[in-house]
Amino acid sequence: MSKSSVLPPWLVLDPMLRNWLLEDIGRGDRTTNTLLIKDITPGTAKWVAKASGIITGLPVAARVFQLLNEKVSFVTTIDEGTWCESGQVVAEIHGSLDALLMGERVALNLVMRLSGIATLTRMYVEQIANLSAQLVDTRKTTPGLRLLEKYATAVGGAINHRMGLDDAVMIKDNHIAAAGGIAKAITCIRSQIPYPLTIEVETESIKQVEEALQYKADIIMLDNMPLEMMREAVQLIRQHDRRMKIEASGNVTLESISAVAETGVDYISSSAPITQSKWLDLSMRITL
Repeated sequence: MSKSSVLPPWLVLDPMLRNWLLEDIGRGDRTTNTLLIKDITPGTAKWVAKASGIITGLPVAARVFQLLNEKVSFVTTIDEGTWCESGQVVAEIHGSLDALLMGERVALNLVMRLSGIATLTRMYVEQIANLSAQLVDTRKTTPGLRLLEKYATAVGGAINHRMGLDDAVMIKDNHIAAAGGIAKAITCIRSQIPYPLTIEVETESIKQVEEALQYKADIIMLDNMPLEMMREAVQLIRQHDRRMKIEASGNVTLESISAVAETGVDYISSSAPITQSKWLDLSMRITL
């Protein structure tokens, strides 16, 4: 698991987990509440992987069950962020059977979603493992799931880009159009933002790169540039300031990411590990 993958504290996550449980349980679990008396019948369950991938989100799953019944024991048989094989048992759960059944879907959905993201992220990271560029994620996340989806990309080996609009300044094409150019946008923003926020500028041409350099952007993004132009832009930026960070973005695929990294950029941002990932199938089996 990546050193940068830090799970947010329960103080932050618990309200979200409770809301997701409320969404699923509603006015009550009609099936479980009819069959079982609350907190009376003990049970045991196993989580079994039905596909191979990077297992992610097990601590979150454990918390889901414990919010329903604090006595539930969620014992993992595989470390968070490690590879699991199809058919492998990844966790064993012991506790009140009604809590196990009511928490099953929310807990499984979260781990399947996060594991799928971590797995695809790892595939992207492995494509540039021998190069200096690092993969970063984007804000193209599922509303309500950003904290956990970005945690999953970090587990997969990526670096988190800004978590939200308040983390850093990123002047994108629409901001440039609204301000009337890069120079006006940087000048206006720099006079108002608090220290130590950085300013990143999205550029689509060599002319825009030159303007971003002239007005001392902190980070320059090369957006949707052909590889030849990207190499030219990197060389220009390095000649101007070797310490300036350069990010590449736009339609990055598993097939193209290595070529992008070879241009000499520091970071490659892509939404694909989140937006194009497939859930890692898991199932829960009750073993009374």
